[in-house]
Amino acid sequence: MQHARLARLDGRLLMLGFGSIGQGVLPLLLRHLEIDPGRITILTRGRGGRAQAVAQGVAFHAETVTADNLEDLFARHLKAGDFLLNLSYGVSSLAALDWCQRHAVGYLDACIEPWAGAHETPAIPPERRSNYAYREAALALRRQTGQAPTAVINHGVNPGLVSHFVKRALRQLAQDAGLGEVEPSGQAGWASLARDLGVRAIHIAERDTQVTFRPKRPGEFVNTWSAEAFIGEACQPAELGWGTHERHFPPDGVRHATGAGAAIWLRRPGAATRVRSWTPLAGPYHGFLITHAESVSIADFLTLREGSEVVYRPTVHYAYHPCDDAVLSLHELAGRNWQPQTSNRLLMDDLVEGVDELGVLLLGHVRTAYWYGSRLSLEQARALAPCNNATTLQTAAGVLAGVVWALNHPGRGIVEPDELDHEAVLAAAEPYLGEMVGVYGDWTPLSGRGRLFPEEMDGEDPWQFVNARVT
Repeated sequence: MQHARLARLDGRLLMLGFGSIGQGVLPLLLRHLEIDPGRITILTRGRGGRAQAVAQGVAFHAETVTADNLEDLFARHLKAGDFLLNLSYGVSSLAALDWCQRHAVGYLDACIEPWAGAHETPAIPPERRSNYAYREAALALRRQTGQAPTAVINHGVNPGLVSHFVKRALRQLAQDAGLGEVEPSGQAGWASLARDLGVRAIHIAERDTQVTFRPKRPGEFVNTWSAEAFIGEACQPAELGWGTHERHFPPDGVRHATGAGAAIWLRRPGAATRVRSWTPLAGPYHGFLITHAESVSIADFLTLREGSEVVYRPTVHYAYHPCDDAVLSLHELAGRNWQPQTSNRLLMDDLVEGVDELGVLLLGHVRTAYWYGSRLSLEQARALAPCNNATTLQTAAGVLAGVVWALNHPGRGIVEPDELDHEAVLAAAEPYLGEMVGVYGDWTPLSGRGRLFPEEMDGEDPWQFVNARVT
């Protein structure tokens, strides 16, 4: 089958990390980039995936990147005009990003990661372990570097494609409200549209129903994508973009003293924080308020100010229900007082069925609720690309689309997903996202809460999306 070539890279491509997402995206890069496999190198700490890489003619080096050897290793594999695709865990994204900006090397990561162990280290204050802090550090670097090689940060599926889903959803809401084909201009235009439509909250609502014939065993953490990375973000403090409609501050909520001020954090891990949400196939569900960069960047992008006063911002947070075996893994992790299990297992070949339903749920507007996103089954994922399940392929599609955008738009410096052309990005990703669906519903965070105990509904404001709903 002939695949469209979407971008050209004349230099070399270094892929840092080769876990589930790296192994899933490599076939897509070879399909859609004009690049000889001999100019691709994989640098990773383990040997997983080596046979796949070698079979494709890609160089494979098993070395651990540390703060002491990063400069030397990067200089060995990269020069001006090359591209670093950072899909690693345990390597500082900020250190890698800074090196690339200083050496005229293009860059993309799927999330901003610290050095190994920082997510779970109690000695590091929770605020410094937040995605808010990591984002602020990247934006500070942008202010220093200015017009440097294009570096796209936080661009997988979430964070990443969900920012583009939000724009698609806002445009559909506008059209259905009789506003026609709106074309917002810049950040203020999109924020004004969200305000005018009455959007008060946005959930990144994901329900993964993939199942395996090998159930989780005691002492084992299993997941449909990196178990190690999921444990790390599960142990970070819960974070959410904090909307202007919110009237009751969470008792364990903390505001940030510096930066954009678009988000807050809670004095508990994300995996210990349950939130109610909804997807079209699953219906209402309890998810985990896992911290993700899009909760901060989308809230900031949709902020309107009059002078120094914030006059509009939606509440934004992730509401993640992973596959059932991963939920059991999280319960066991919490019971171990957040000490990781002794073994990890990636669910890939042993999966038998299921769907990853991942989208954005816009709440508070005149139509109540609108979910827009990707509905990708395991069967579809396996037919579309090798080395993938439904979860990894959604992320790989976002990585591919971000790399394509970066190569086609050089010299843009450090950029976030919200700042990219959403239709151009989605055009590259959509062939791997299964069914793209937009569905209206009448669900709100209070739907059904009073079924057994009606008194819990007394006197509640249905638009208080966080307080008393976070458990």
